Amino acid sequence: MLDKIALTLAIIGALNWGSIGLFQFDIVGWIFGGQSAIISRIIYTVVALAGIWCISLLFRENEVLARESDQ
Repeated sequence: MLDKIALTLAIIGALNWGSIGLFQFDIVGWIFGGQSAIISRIIYTVVALAGIWCISLLFRENEVLARESDQ
């Protein structure tokens, strides 16, 4: 469950970065009162932590594949 939450937050962060890159528009900053607003900074931090958590997904063996190879 934590993996899915982290992946969802990382995707939201990626979409936000995409909007910044393509349109120079920060969705999180716009919704929560600017980049320097405390709630925006908290969201940026949570998304960054989710991205760091998602790095672990690269190094874990897929449980489904592991079960299939055992058969």
